[in-house]
Amino acid sequence: MTWLDILIVIVPVAFVMGMGVYSRKYARGVADFLTAGRLCGRYVISMGDVANALSIIGLVAFVEVHYKTGFAVGFWGTVTAPLGIFLSLSGYCIYRFRETKAMSLGQFLEMRYSRRFRIFAAALRSVSEMLANMIMPAIAARFFIYFLDLPEQVAVFGLPVSTFFLLMLVCLTLAISLICLGGTLSLVITDAIQGMICYPIMAVFFVFILSKFSWNAEIVPTMLNRAEGESFLNPYDVSQLRDFNLFMLILGVFVTVWHRASWTGAGMGGAARSPHEQKMASVLGTFRNYLMSILYVVIAVSIITLLNHSSRMPQAKVVRAEISTRVANELVADPALRTRLVETMERLEPPAGGMAGPLSEKLNNDTPYLSAAHETLRDASSGLSSGEANAVFQKFRTMFHQLMLAVSMRHMLPPVLMGLFCLLMVLAMISTDDTRIYSAALTITQDVIMPFHKRPLTPERHIRLLRMVSIGVGVFFLFGSLLMAQMDYINLFCTLMTTMWMSGCGPVMIFGLYSRFGNTAAAFASLGTGMGLAVVNIFLQRNWAKMVYPWLERMGWADNVGALLETVSRPLNPIVVWKMDAVKFPINSYESYFLSMLVTLVVYCVVSWLTYKGPFNLDRMLHRGIYNTDGDIKQKTAWTWRTALSKIIGITPSYSRGDKAIAWGVFIYSFVFKFLIVFLGVIIWNAISPWPNAWWGKYFFVVSLVIPAALAVFFSVLFWVGGVVDMRRLFRDLKNRVVDHLDNGYVDGRVSLADKARFEELERRKQEAAERLSPGESPVAPDESEKSVES
Repeated sequence: MTWLDILIVIVPVAFVMGMGVYSRKYARGVADFLTAGRLCGRYVISMGDVANALSIIGLVAFVEVHYKTGFAVGFWGTVTAPLGIFLSLSGYCIYRFRETKAMSLGQFLEMRYSRRFRIFAAALRSVSEMLANMIMPAIAARFFIYFLDLPEQVAVFGLPVSTFFLLMLVCLTLAISLICLGGTLSLVITDAIQGMICYPIMAVFFVFILSKFSWNAEIVPTMLNRAEGESFLNPYDVSQLRDFNLFMLILGVFVTVWHRASWTGAGMGGAARSPHEQKMASVLGTFRNYLMSILYVVIAVSIITLLNHSSRMPQAKVVRAEISTRVANELVADPALRTRLVETMERLEPPAGGMAGPLSEKLNNDTPYLSAAHETLRDASSGLSSGEANAVFQKFRTMFHQLMLAVSMRHMLPPVLMGLFCLLMVLAMISTDDTRIYSAALTITQDVIMPFHKRPLTPERHIRLLRMVSIGVGVFFLFGSLLMAQMDYINLFCTLMTTMWMSGCGPVMIFGLYSRFGNTAAAFASLGTGMGLAVVNIFLQRNWAKMVYPWLERMGWADNVGALLETVSRPLNPIVVWKMDAVKFPINSYESYFLSMLVTLVVYCVVSWLTYKGPFNLDRMLHRGIYNTDGDIKQKTAWTWRTALSKIIGITPSYSRGDKAIAWGVFIYSFVFKFLIVFLGVIIWNAISPWPNAWWGKYFFVVSLVIPAALAVFFSVLFWVGGVVDMRRLFRDLKNRVVDHLDNGYVDGRVSLADKARFEELERRKQEAAERLSPGESPVAPDESEKSVES
């Protein structure tokens, strides 16, 4: 990097950190630290979500998936468009959770279930979340080491220090500093600013990559050069793809509904000025990430082309050789074996024009490098047992695919763009690390530690505790990244680790928000069952190559177990295929996750039915009926076809003209255009006259790049202007707000401490009014006139 590149990185990062320092003076109470005073507008939240969604781990994972499967499978994901529209426009789960006014997920769980369950569930979620996210610093550090071509060690005061450790320390220090300055308030403000910086940078890279690689002459021919059943462009030719296939899409549909509220509750999840504003931020989320999504797409296709197009083979050879050599140096501890492995990688001469014939998952341009590494590790002279060699190779293969992004981008970008891409990744790293660390810290503080205090903490002690726990989580991430070996693709690894929470929390959250039926016993049973199934799965996944498979071989059971797995999965072939493998557990993380969710749903319903004692007071938790302390009055409208359609897509009398325009825009684009025209229309066309493969290249260019790019231009301006206006209003409202020190997340008798006195007074008045009625009269249900505007 040149000095100009370094300045491009340092100046914006210093400005972001400076705004974090400035925001500290507005954090005057616990509510400010936890939910930014519940004063954020929709555009501030949306811009902050752009920065949160853009992450190094997310981009690396996206490249991993699409390098393996291309974009054909994603076509079928459009089937979820109507579902996504309904969830966003109706405010499904998001609106109701905001109605509870809970500052954390655990506070909601105590109001809905019990304090003991709050502690148990929050502890389980925190462990699961931290295990899944603690690899983020390691992935970010490796990315910067490979992208900037840094040495493995640097001298600090004359002493050699690991560059990997030093970079992780710097990354985590920046993230934790922002958290300690003002909690959610600092994160909302700095993330929104980072989102504003990221938008124009993403546009620059979109233009650069499409000018460097010809879509029709290089990208499309490369993606069409695939074996039958493994097409990267034709969605009707994907039957042989594994791991990231149609089953992943089926799971995605289920998870979209089932886990809408499972990670809600920390930070910006309850920071909006009102439930309606939180809902509108979710609706705008349909458009806010268009520029980011097309950036991910063009980066992924550029790397596929760079490493596989015949004209790019000399540069591809340099990239693969560098990755192989550096991964070998990092993974292999024995000096002799490491030297032999590095020499093998350097001597390797793959075909000058790439592999002959169509590429496949088993035979592609990476195969010579991976095969040579596996053979060298399994050689008798390596000193490794078969299980140990397979385990090391599994790590080698994982890192080989992860580091393609960093090394490829370094060889692809000229000066200045190097600095801009580095800045983009630094901002992505900070916004992701601070959000994930703070999410875990908030849950631990509010829902594990606080419930053990009989008396509420003072605001000063409360905020100090939040800062200390955040530092502790950061230290956990640091050592977790140093010690944890990631054995699989990022998406599969994160799915595996989060199953401890996600397997059983779906029914707990959905029935908790929408049903008076579920109870505490069912909630405990669901989470406990999910946790047990997840622990067994994690053990099998992480110890398969080194321990479990060798044990099956020693017992003579490997062939029989393999035959059983194939028999069980055969009815679901080719979507689900379970085959015995010495390196990888045959059932992938997505499949075991889906099975666990089905089991816990049954457990929750059965236990609720067996232990049912009466309905839960849902109105009190949601601040409805006599508990509506915000004064929102339900407005009734006459029934017409127009009002019926408006209700279906979530439009209510509280919508302004601008809100209605946004809602109808989301509906028309997502449902009418994306679902009816470019999905169902294309399916009908292909049923009558199947498209040739070349047409799919044009289809994805228009649908995935051209149209989203046009929309991104408009919405980038809208979010920029709206973000500035909302930011100014946020600072003004923070300055003028009256701090309520009871609004701190404590729950007493299933009621928030901030609401307890008011609710008791409202219930007393209701009881007195009922007692004053004559014996023949019946009270008018107050919730018909006092309910909040939306359900």
